[in-house]
Amino acid sequence: MSAVFLGVRHHSPACARLVERTIEELRPAHVLVEGPAEMNARLDELLLGHELPVAVFSHYRDGHRAATSWAPLCDYSPEWVALRAGRAAGAEVHFIDLPAWHPAFAERANRYADAEVRYAETTERLCRHFAVDSSDALWDRLFEVEPDDGLAARLDAYFALVRGDAEADAGDRAREAYMAAWVRRAVAAAGERPVLVVTGGFHQPALRALAGIRDSDGIVDSAAQAAGAVVPVGAVGAVGELPFGGGGDGWPLGADGWPQVPAPPAETRAGSFLVPYSFRQLDAFAGYQSGMPSPGYYQQVWEAGPEAAADGLLRTVVERLRARKFPVSTADLIAARSLAQGLTALRGHPRPARIDVLDGLAGALITDDLDRPLPWTSRGTLSTGSHPAVVEMVAACSGDRTGRLHPATPAPPLVHDVAAQLARLGLDGGHGSSYRLDLTDATDLERSRVLHRLRVLGIPGHGRTAGPESGIDPVFTERWEPRPSPGREAALVEAGAYGAGLAEAAAAALTERTHDAEAGADALAGVLFDTVLCGVGALSEQLLAELAARVDELKAPGPLGDVLATALGLWRHDRVYGVARGPLLGAVIDGATGRLLWLLEGARGASGVDFPRLRAVVAVRDAVLHAPELLAASRATVAGIAQRISRDPDAPIDLRGAAFGLRRTLGAVPGTSTDPAEAVRTVAAAGPDALGDWLAGLFALARDEVTGAVERGGGDGGATESLVDVLDSLVCALPDGDFLSGLPALRQAFAFFPPRERERIAGKLLERRGVRGSPRGLLRTTADPLLIARAGALEENVSRVLSRYGLGAAS
Repeated sequence: MSAVFLGVRHHSPACARLVERTIEELRPAHVLVEGPAEMNARLDELLLGHELPVAVFSHYRDGHRAATSWAPLCDYSPEWVALRAGRAAGAEVHFIDLPAWHPAFAERANRYADAEVRYAETTERLCRHFAVDSSDALWDRLFEVEPDDGLAARLDAYFALVRGDAEADAGDRAREAYMAAWVRRAVAAAGERPVLVVTGGFHQPALRALAGIRDSDGIVDSAAQAAGAVVPVGAVGAVGELPFGGGGDGWPLGADGWPQVPAPPAETRAGSFLVPYSFRQLDAFAGYQSGMPSPGYYQQVWEAGPEAAADGLLRTVVERLRARKFPVSTADLIAARSLAQGLTALRGHPRPARIDVLDGLAGALITDDLDRPLPWTSRGTLSTGSHPAVVEMVAACSGDRTGRLHPATPAPPLVHDVAAQLARLGLDGGHGSSYRLDLTDATDLERSRVLHRLRVLGIPGHGRTAGPESGIDPVFTERWEPRPSPGREAALVEAGAYGAGLAEAAAAALTERTHDAEAGADALAGVLFDTVLCGVGALSEQLLAELAARVDELKAPGPLGDVLATALGLWRHDRVYGVARGPLLGAVIDGATGRLLWLLEGARGASGVDFPRLRAVVAVRDAVLHAPELLAASRATVAGIAQRISRDPDAPIDLRGAAFGLRRTLGAVPGTSTDPAEAVRTVAAAGPDALGDWLAGLFALARDEVTGAVERGGGDGGATESLVDVLDSLVCALPDGDFLSGLPALRQAFAFFPPRERERIAGKLLERRGVRGSPRGLLRTTADPLLIARAGALEENVSRVLSRYGLGAAS
């Protein structure tokens, strides 16, 4: 009996070649591969003839935990080559790892997540020794560009070194114990024929020990097996009882004679399906957790070798840059090739490595100073603001390939249910179709619910551009426009983890959002609105009850305002959704309004504009105007509270402006004025910053109400001067320094006006000056108005300094 252990790095062409060559030479009876054991009965499905990359998507969900994970495979994944070549050689092929739902994977979204973080200290020492920047460059230096002769020995020594310094966690130990049980069983069943075990290199040393491998003198150490050679296997169970029990072999056998595949607990939902995958998902620069970066580049290494891959990368980068109008000459291409060849020789690489080509391209094409290291000197996502040439180099290395499943691939029930519903409702006209839906029509309302269910499940294809929202006037139509839908097939399969039918899956996804430990009442309000849009009635009632109970716990006006706006939006759309008939929604609206009035009257704070708080005041206004029958506080009571806040010198200035606008909207309190021009003069005494913040609050609440005063003059207090006249006079009288200081706040305030209203105000300013022409000229400047104002102030300061020393130009 004999076994060969091959430790590999996931998605390494060198390791894939080694696996393929070993199978051809060894002709093993069994090929055991690190992968989900629950897929063993479906290996024929995995080998149907898909266009790679693909992934095994696994999911688990119970009342306490939800988990998903992926096991990606591409052409040059050693695990994929082991499956394909093992079948071709007549071997029995098995996945031997625990199912993805097992607690060993509780914190891991990717089965093939390398343990590099845990042995970072070792790789850092090796990087310093070989004078390379990153673990990826180290791997290329040791394995990818070196000749294949002696590769197994180098891999064995490398993984023995890194595992020797690393600490395996409880999840790894459980997985390794389970995989070792498979190894022992395969060796026992193989007779005199060998067994090949292909796993991540981190697990290889532990599996050798756990499998009980011996020579005639005892346990064989790693050095004795440095070339991955065939080694004798002694008695089963040599390492003692495994931690999970199950007899002397450590794990109970199933009816097929192999270690049992753990079944998920009762009352849970778990399963695995194949999904298309993409090179972008595989790429480390896009955040992928394991294996090699730059899948497009290494695909070429796998297919044609390092030299051809290097030439192809040079050409592809130049073509991409030229397509984006980045100047790249033939001389630049020659310089990049020469630099890459020189770096290959200087670094002692027998063949060009990825970093040789990338550094050569960077040296030839980037003439600017870079404010950050080149991304291939470390792992991680490509940072924003990277040089355009760097972006294109990374994109060329990543590649744009997306896998496709064979048409005969089984899909979860959700995929078929969605297809049937879209066909029944006439929504299968293609992803380029637009839909305008009348929500008062029963069929269109059902169409809307189907599209919303797809949206909450994250299925790309269409996006809503108009329709009911929280806090707005009632809208009884929706418009859905096509959206780019890459990954739609994979997203549908993955959404199948939530349920077999679309309504069930959407309800499960929304329920999961409500269970988020960080979800506050404002987040629950958003879930509530989505729940109503999706037509999940039972969950709507549950959320309403929870919101009604939690309203009094909120201490910040912003989140409470979101709750009120959402509840009010549902109330005002009752004609469509029918959720206002019960007492719970009214209780939420009344409780949130009363709580907000109490919080707002006690608010204190520094200068500046608090937009969430302003939105909360807007929600109070809408509740008083549109649902007064639900509120314990009368209109006059709310107006009186607004009056007190607007005159409170300790209240935040933006809130005082909002309270003034609320009071003006609801009606004047006897004995007070609601003329904004008069109030503006009073506030302006506090400075231009305070004036801008106060106006922001006013315009957020009562833009429509003060528009008459803005354009015509006049108000409840009998003013004859328009608000524009007052503001223009005040601003023109400001010293330059005060104007520059207050300009950002003033611009922020007028941003509450839509473009057409700003244009009318600009026309009023031209009229005041007797200037004829289009007001759009005041709204469309060649640069940021604040920048223009600062430049003017700088020029004036320079002129004063020059004049002081007699250097001023003649007038």
